[in-house]
Amino acid sequence: MLNKKSVDDINVKGKNVLVRCDFNVPLQEGKITDENRLVAALPTIKKLIADGGRVILCSHLGKPKGQPLPELSLAPVAVRLSELLGQEVKFAADAEVVGANAKAAAAAMQDGDVILLENTRYRAEETKNEETFSKDLASLADIFVNDAFGTAHRAHCSNVGVTKYMKENAVGYLMQKEIDFLGNAVNNPERPFVAILGGAKVSSKIPVIENLLDKVDVLIIGGGMSYTFSKAMGGNVGESLLEEDYCDYALKMMKKAEEKGVKLLLPVDNVIADGFSNDANTQVVKRGCIPDGWEGLDIGPETAKLFADAAKQAKTVVWNGPMGCFEMPKFAVGTEAVAKALAETDAVTIIGGGDSAAAVNQMGYGDKMTHISTGGGASLEFLEGKELPGVAAADDK
Repeated sequence: MLNKKSVDDINVKGKNVLVRCDFNVPLQEGKITDENRLVAALPTIKKLIADGGRVILCSHLGKPKGQPLPELSLAPVAVRLSELLGQEVKFAADAEVVGANAKAAAAAMQDGDVILLENTRYRAEETKNEETFSKDLASLADIFVNDAFGTAHRAHCSNVGVTKYMKENAVGYLMQKEIDFLGNAVNNPERPFVAILGGAKVSSKIPVIENLLDKVDVLIIGGGMSYTFSKAMGGNVGESLLEEDYCDYALKMMKKAEEKGVKLLLPVDNVIADGFSNDANTQVVKRGCIPDGWEGLDIGPETAKLFADAAKQAKTVVWNGPMGCFEMPKFAVGTEAVAKALAETDAVTIIGGGDSAAAVNQMGYGDKMTHISTGGGASLEFLEGKELPGVAAADDK
């Protein structure tokens, strides 16, 4: 059980608080095209303002690789945050992040003021976690709050290095939610506990499969990775995604599931196409009966029902990875069936970031899920049972 100090456990009145947020938002010609990450950060920021903290926000944006690239400046974020908060967010425009502007702004702060530092990745040291930059950041504040789960699996200056030089280190509300659901619910779930894994490759999900096989009651495998299992069982998969080298591994997993009494559900039918396009000809075939020249691009209708029924009987569900090529409407049916089943259940439903989060939001089921993770890579590593540096660096309660 991870029990970290949160923004509810610290006294910030009159103190400078450095807050690591995830403001890595998409920009087009200086305009923010999706502000979900800004909105998600507001509860933590508002709490610190209300408690009389002097709030210094920092984040990375894109990959400037240690160069002060103007198109990756956080200036537009300061403007939009000012509107969302209804008060000025002062932007410290320093190419070196902690420069004359930031120091002057931090020194002049009153309780409840907010400033935003420039893109932390303007400094090459950031991603190498070098102490010069960590000390620079720490020089501005007494308390550190990490609310950026998306980078929690990386040890950088602005989320891990800086914690060594702070009096107190806590997590924000977003991080707290990730720890509660992805960390603790997975390790201590209400049962039956069902995990649904999809996506392209078995190889990228091996550690997740291994970790979850020790914890779940039912493991469902769909998406591109399922064709490796079909092939391993002696079926034909045509031109479908296949990792030949992992067929033995797939058989081992099936055996391991059986030994542990875990029900392993694989597709029983597939929607196949004669080309990778929404206009291709399609048909439904039984698992392992895909003719040459055709490829599986979605789970079939019987499988969709099988998976949905299993999800409906669960008390806790974790889902990572789509069931098919959901970007094409013709092959989004399986993914949508699973999303709909999860939206209609009373179970705790946890969506593990990345493509599954995109699919659920795109299909309009986002608000029906208990928790949608904000980090793709970070949520995968959490599901693998790894300790995340950004979480570990916070003080225990």
